[in-house]
Amino acid sequence: MRWDVFAWAAFALVLFAAEALTPGAFMLWLGLAAAAVFLGVLLVPDIPLLVQVGAFVVLSFVSIQVYRRWFRRRERPSDQPALNRRTAALVGRVVPLERPIIDGRGRVQIADAYWEVTGPELPAGTHVRIVGGDAMSLQVEAVSHTGA
Repeated sequence: MRWDVFAWAAFALVLFAAEALTPGAFMLWLGLAAAAVFLGVLLVPDIPLLVQVGAFVVLSFVSIQVYRRWFRRRERPSDQPALNRRTAALVGRVVPLERPIIDGRGRVQIADAYWEVTGPELPAGTHVRIVGGDAMSLQVEAVSHTGA
């Protein structure tokens, strides 16, 4: 057996194994590109190494683009889109200020966690609605007394 045929077969298997160990659908497409080069080298002997590597690069790019444009678009939307975005999951909640907002910064307690908040000057105990945020702080606004 020729070394290049063996090398491409082994490389494709390693990429498929990497996909199985760390699923994410990325190594799968590289593995398919390596398998295609393996078949090409098996069927057409004496393809120069530079052409083999070039074919792998091109096929990898094409297969990843096919995945991104065709398969990814068909994924079902999540039933919990804010699952790993805690601040997005908190938007709309009404909580009392634990520490007053002074100079635009204060603090609230939600369950057992304390969050820094930004918003208008408000005294401690005022109920605020969470309207946005980032990984480090929440943006709040005062809740009107006429309805919450």
